[in-house]
Amino acid sequence: MNEDAEQPDTVRERFWRGRTVAFTPIEPDDAGLIQHWRSDPVAAHETGIWPGALHELRERIEGWIDDRTRDDFLVLLPDGTPAGHISLSDEDFVDGTAEVYLLLAPEHRGQGYAADALAALTDLAFGELPLQRVEAVTHTDNTAALAVLAGAGFVREGVRRSACLHRGRRYDSALLSLLREEWEAQSRPRSWEH
Repeated sequence: MNEDAEQPDTVRERFWRGRTVAFTPIEPDDAGLIQHWRSDPVAAHETGIWPGALHELRERIEGWIDDRTRDDFLVLLPDGTPAGHISLSDEDFVDGTAEVYLLLAPEHRGQGYAADALAALTDLAFGELPLQRVEAVTHTDNTAALAVLAGAGFVREGVRRSACLHRGRRYDSALLSLLREEWEAQSRPRSWEH
């Protein structure tokens, strides 16, 4: 694991800001940190992503950096501490669509950082990119994620029944989306106003 990625005093470029968090471009050296977050059993269950070999994640991150259909960032706290991974993936600028992904470190959950990061990401998606729709998929029993998504204005569109397997049990996934006009109707301050 890259120890620099965990040090609060390490200066990372802040590409985009929320009210309390900032985004910095993800780097291959962040693989160890993301691997650690993915190893949390709660995160693995809720995201449906199990940690594989570290070298495979590093290679995947190298691919993400070159992939023009996704934008991946570390979420930074005000003191520079990395707190999570957020991304827009499957970006299709012709159709104007993308999918959002957010993973917070266990010690930073439940403090409002997820809501702030998601608001900042939707500001990027609709304020800087030509997106018309951003969607999210999560387990139907992931109450924390569903609450954060609803708070950000995402509308639940439906359920993908028996969409994933975890510990021998099938789980349903909820599909949610936020449209440009719904984002435009929000009265909160935008990321560029912070």
